[in-house]
This record gives sequence, structure tokens and C-alpha cells, in this order.
Amino acid sequence: MQIIHSPEALHSVCAEWRRQGLKTALVPTMGYYHAGHASLISYARSVADKVIVSLFVNPTQFGPNEDLEAYPRDFEKDSALARELGVDVLYAPDPAGMYAPDHATWVEVPALAGTLCGLSRPVHFRGVCTVVLKLFMLAQPSLAVFGEKDWQQLAIIKKMVSDLNVPVEVVGRPIVREADGLALSSRNVYLTPEERAQAPQIRKSLEMAAGLAAGGERDAARIIEAVRGYLAEHLPTGQEDYISIVDPAALTKVDRIGDAALCALAVRLGKARLIDNMLLKVGE
Repeated sequence: MQIIHSPEALHSVCAEWRRQGLKTALVPTMGYYHAGHASLISYARSVADKVIVSLFVNPTQFGPNEDLEAYPRDFEKDSALARELGVDVLYAPDPAGMYAPDHATWVEVPALAGTLCGLSRPVHFRGVCTVVLKLFMLAQPSLAVFGEKDWQQLAIIKKMVSDLNVPVEVVGRPIVREADGLALSSRNVYLTPEERAQAPQIRKSLEMAAGLAAGGERDAARIIEAVRGYLAEHLPTGQEDYISIVDPAALTKVDRIGDAALCALAVRLGKARLIDNMLLKVGE
């Protein structure tokens, strides 16, 4: 495995692979790897000739008073896991290598970024889109792999790629969970033991929502109120950021559930802000 820090070096290596006709896969990450990251990398390894993993805590997707400095980091552990999983290039640039002092260009998808997580994190997806497009331009991969836990991010990146005719296939992969249902996240490390014991209630609230939809409930507002009531009872220390039912692609609010709907939520639990989602299917 090569560890590359320079954007120019990454571009050169990937350009040579393309000249050789090799299929390349990119897995963008911010590090502090867990089994969810491993699943993305393993999928990329299974479908591509060469795998690039970026490890970059992107400063532009953090707003004021967010956890940029506190975000968990463990480069040695991450690089060891990447090597074990068969990664060909681990790209770990410095912020100065990705953003010049006079950086003034931004990429955003306002229609999809102005809802869900974007309501409380207004600059987040602008930073995500900008850094992801920069990675796409440097690596020019055949495909890029993202997790479905960050469903809004995945939808936004797919829209960006479609609108800008970026020749990259964007692949979403299923959420990886702990045995008790908690979605894996690098930020789970912020949870105290007591908070960690309560956190699986988030998943259970979504299962309840899915059960209501499968039972024939089509009114989104009723399902949202049921989720809110469940969390108030079973996760009283959690603070709701949002609970929404939206179209999975457009991320617009859904009033009545039809063929496709996504229940997505964010809950602040102590120092952690936890997100999760589940597709709803209406029963007959």
C-alpha cells in the first residue's frame, strides 16, 4: 500500500492506472475506521482493480463550534486496517494541500442541502460537495463508494455528479450496525457508557415507523409523531434535531407515503449527534 500526501502524486498514480485500462474505486473517509468503513473498502476491493481510500478530516464541512479539533483520529490504526483490507493507495493530504490560502470556489446543491442535517449544519454539504469533487478530479475513479447512513450526503453527491456530468458511478452501501442496532459512527466514541446503552432506541424508533407503514399507515405526520413520542419515552435524555419523512432521492417532505419514503432523524445524545434512517414500505 502506498501512502500519498500530495495531490499531484495522487493524480499521477491514478492517471497511470487509467492508461493501463484498470478499473479504480475511491472510498472517501475522514478516518477513525470501524466496521462500516471496512465494509465500504471491502466492497470497493471486490469490484475494482485498484482501490484508493482518502483519509482527510475536511475542515470546510465543519461549522463554527462544531467538533473539527475534537474529531477522533488514529492514523496508525487506520493505515494498518487499510493495508489489511488490500487498499492500494491511502491518500492522506494536509488541509493546505487541498485548499490554497486563496481558495474561493465552492460546489453545492442547495435544493437538497437545505433540509434534514442541512438545517442545523448550513455549511456542511457545501464543504462535502467541494472536497468530494476535488477528490473525483484528482483520482478520476471509475466508481466511488459511500455509506447509506449519511443518506442525505449520498443523495447530494449523486445529484452533483448527475448535474455536472462527472463520469463517476456513485455507489451507496448498507448501514453497518452494532449487534444491538446502533449505526456505527466514528462519533459514537463521544457517548458515555450510559448514553451508549440508550442509543439503540434510535434504531428501535425507526423500526416502529417501518412497522406502522407496513401496517398500512400512510400519514407521514402520524408516523413522525409516533417516533417523537417513542423517543420521548425511551430516550428522554436525547435532544431531537429533526425527524422527517422524505422522498429518498429529492429529499422533499412526504405527506402521504406511497411507493418510496425515507424516515430520517438526528438526535443529540450528550456530546454526540447521531443520525440514522430507514426506508418505509407501505403494506396493503
